Amino acid sequence: MTDGAPTREDPLAATLSEGLGGPLGERAGRHPWWTPVRVLLALAAVVVALGMLQKAPCYSDTWSDSDARFSQMCYSDLPYLYTGRALVERAWPYSGDETLRERYPEVMEYPVGISYWAWGTALVAQGLTGWPDLDERAGADPGSLFGDVEVQREIRAFVIVNALGFAVLTLLAVWLLARTHPRRPWDALWFAVSPALLLTGLVNWDLLAVVLVAGATWAWATGRPLLTGVLVGLGTATKLYPLFLLGALLVICLRKRRWRALGLAWLGAGVAWVLANLPAVLTGLEQWRVFWSFNSERGADLGSLWLVAAQAADLDITPSTINTTSLVFFAAWCAGVFVLGMLAPETPRLAQLGFLLVAGFLLVNKVYSPQYVLWLLPLAVLARPRLRDQLVWQAGEVLYFASVWWYLGGLLDAGGGGDAGFYWVAIVLRVAAELYLVALVARDVWRPRHDPVRRRTGRLHESPASR
Repeated sequence: MTDGAPTREDPLAATLSEGLGGPLGERAGRHPWWTPVRVLLALAAVVVALGMLQKAPCYSDTWSDSDARFSQMCYSDLPYLYTGRALVERAWPYSGDETLRERYPEVMEYPVGISYWAWGTALVAQGLTGWPDLDERAGADPGSLFGDVEVQREIRAFVIVNALGFAVLTLLAVWLLARTHPRRPWDALWFAVSPALLLTGLVNWDLLAVVLVAGATWAWATGRPLLTGVLVGLGTATKLYPLFLLGALLVICLRKRRWRALGLAWLGAGVAWVLANLPAVLTGLEQWRVFWSFNSERGADLGSLWLVAAQAADLDITPSTINTTSLVFFAAWCAGVFVLGMLAPETPRLAQLGFLLVAGFLLVNKVYSPQYVLWLLPLAVLARPRLRDQLVWQAGEVLYFASVWWYLGGLLDAGGGGDAGFYWVAIVLRVAAELYLVALVARDVWRPRHDPVRRRTGRLHESPASR
C-alpha cells in the first residue's frame, strides 16, 4: 500500500521530508492501526477544525460587524441567507404562498440540493434552540430579524450544524478519493490538507456537490457506471458543474467501446436529477425556475475576467453578450477537450477530462466566487497529484481569497481614488495559476509518460472492472 507515497515519487515532497527522516524506504513496514486512509482522515479533520476556527472572528458577533467579515476574511453566506431566504420562519424554499413571497421576495437562487439541505439544517438549528414562535415573527419586519437576539442564537446554531455536516462530507470525500485508486491512497493528501479547503469550505454549500463528484470518480474507478451516473445526477441537482463529467465519460466510453456503461451512467444521471428536482417542481415551479433565470440575467460579477474587462476598459458588457460569448467559448473548449481525449495515445482518466471541462467553464463564467475552487479540488488532486503543482495553483486561489474580501471591504481602494487595480491583478493571477495546472493536465493526457498516476508502472492503477 505504499504505491503513490508522496515522499517516494514526488520530488518536492521528498526534499521537504529530509528534516523529518527522509523519503519512505523500500523496507518500510505498515503500522497496525495508522493506515494511509486513517492518516488522511485525521489530517482532514485538523484542516476542517482550522477552517471553523478561521471563521471565529465573525462567529463571535454573529456576522454583525460588516468591517470584520472582510478585514478578517471570515465572511460566509450562510447567516445572511438564513434570514434573507425565510429559513428563519421555517419556510419551504419552493413555497408560493403569496403572503410569504410578499415578505420574502427573494427565493433561494441555488439548485434544489442546496435548498433542501439549507431548509433541513435550519429545522435542526431551530429544534436545538427551542422552536421559536413563528406567529410572532410573521408580524415582524423581515429586515429586522437578523439583529434579534433569539434569531442570532439560531444563526450561530445554523452555522454550527452546517459546519458539522460539512465536516462529515469532507471526511467522506477524502475516503472516496483515497479509494478511487486503491494502490494510490496518498493522492487524496492534497485534498485533505488543502489551504483552499480550509479557507472556503464554510463560505457556502459547495461541499455538497464536492462529495458527490468524489463519489462519482470512486464509483467509476470501481466499475459501477450506474452509481456513477446517479451521483453525477445528484451532483447536478446540487451544483450544475458535475454535469460536465458526463462529457468526460463520453470520451472514455467511445474510446473503449463501453456502450452499456455509458448508457447506464447517462440513464442514472437523468433519472436521479429528475427525481431530485421533482419535489421542488411539484410544490413551486415558479420558485424552482429562479435558479435558471437568476444566472441568465446576472451580469459580470466578482472574480471573473468579465469584471476585469468591464472595469479596466470601462466597458458596458450586457448579460446577453456575456451569455452568448461564454457559451461559444465553452463549446469550443469542450470540443478541444473532446479532440484531445480522442486522439491521446492512451485513454485519459475521468479526473483529467473532468478537471479540464470544469476549468473551462469557470474561466469563462460571469462569476467566479472564491469557494468555486472547491469544484476543481477533488478532480485536480486526482488529475495531477504533485505538491509543487498543487501549491502553485492553490497559491493563486489563496491570493484571490484574501483579495476579494479586502476589495469588498474597501481595503484595496486606490489612495487617490479610482478602481482597485490590485483586485484585477489578483483575478488575473488566479486565472494564470489555474491555466498552469490546465496545461500540465493537458500535457499528461497527450504525453501519458508525464502522468504521475501512470508513470510508476506504465499503466493506470484502477480496478479491472473500470478499464
